[in-house]
Amino acid sequence: MKYVQLPSGDRMPALGLGTYLSPPEKIEQAISTALSCGYRHIDCAAIYGNEDDIGAALQKELATYKREDLWITSKLWCDCHEPDAVLPALKQTLKDLNLSYLDLYLIHWPIALAPGVELPQKHEDYITLEQVPLQATWQAMETCVEQGLIRNIGVSNFSTHKLASLLAQARIQPAVNQIEIHPYQQQKQQVAFAQKHNIALTAYCPLGSIGTPITTQDGSLPPPLLKHPLIISIAKKHSATPAQVLLAWLLKQGIAAIPKSITPERIQENFASTKLDLDTNDMTALAELDMHARIIDGRIFTHYNSPYTIENIWDGE
Repeated sequence: MKYVQLPSGDRMPALGLGTYLSPPEKIEQAISTALSCGYRHIDCAAIYGNEDDIGAALQKELATYKREDLWITSKLWCDCHEPDAVLPALKQTLKDLNLSYLDLYLIHWPIALAPGVELPQKHEDYITLEQVPLQATWQAMETCVEQGLIRNIGVSNFSTHKLASLLAQARIQPAVNQIEIHPYQQQKQQVAFAQKHNIALTAYCPLGSIGTPITTQDGSLPPPLLKHPLIISIAKKHSATPAQVLLAWLLKQGIAAIPKSITPERIQENFASTKLDLDTNDMTALAELDMHARIIDGRIFTHYNSPYTIENIWDGE
């Protein structure tokens, strides 16, 4: 297994199992398969709605594996940004996951919603960042670390501008920023910022998406990454699969990845990417695919006369 070093001294396994949209009835088998083939990192979130099923699966697996050998990440949803809401949200996640602590807890989005709101349905569902500053939420996260409930804290979907503001006031610096990264969205500004400030990056949507088209800034629709001729040719060159190439591309850069799968064969195939070493020519060719194209753009938070816009969510990255 490859690892990513965090400021705390902890080493985060660089390849994790994503659980977004994983059906509850499939979670147990997926986690069992992942752990048996070498995964030690499971990425969760309260909003995914399956943490209690993941917890039941982990409870069974902890009869075989030591807790300290596993890395469990979860995320604080947008309706719990009020400082007084952070600890109760964390305790609910710990209860659902059947754990006494998390290895990593992330602010899921730099978006604040009213208590109990999963996704905004009206203007009143929003809370502005002036009303609940990200720094206030972060301070509550720091307190949870000091109470021994979390080992590391970080963020997700944060621009470099928001990260810089957080760094200026944080007592515990963000350990990780989990963002969308793949060859069509290479996040070079984020990578440079993270390297400068010793922040680890975790890539979600590392394989792109077959079901959701990636739209470029000029409105064109490129082929799905798993079907891109260049990626297929690199895969053939290494007797690998396109998915393995995409994951190895991230791992080569020291970026963690959390591909989601519930299919045992796919889980095993993805884990084999840890043994694939792309060469300089491969990396140079893949660098040319960048087109700043997103799958997840946060647009769902911009309706109903929202205080949030695509522009102020990402701040130009």
